[in-house]
Amino acid sequence: MSTNIQPLGDRLLVKQIEEKEQVKGGIIIPDAAKEKSQEATVIALGTGKLDDDGKRLGFDVAVGDKVLISKYGGTEVKCDGQTFMLVRQDDLLAVFK
Repeated sequence: MSTNIQPLGDRLLVKQIEEKEQVKGGIIIPDAAKEKSQEATVIALGTGKLDDDGKRLGFDVAVGDKVLISKYGGTEVKCDGQTFMLVRQDDLLAVFK
C-alpha cells in the first residue's frame, strides 16, 4: 500500500486493522461507541531517531509488520479517503510473529 505521507524522525505510519463486528445478545453497538483496534500494519517508516552522538538509530520493525500500538498513542491522519495513524516507535508495544 502506497501513500503520499512520509513520516519523519522516529515516527511510523500504520493502518489499524478493522475488527469484525460482533453482535452479542442481539445488541448492535454503534460505530461511535466502539473502541479502535490496537492492532495495526506498518505502512511506512520515518528517517529514524538521532542519538546523543548525532547518529540515526534504526527501527525494530519493518514495513508490513503487524504491531500492537498503545491505546491512546498516535495521531489520526486521513489521506486519499483512508485513515492512518502516525505513531512514535515508543508507542509500539509488540510485534506479532
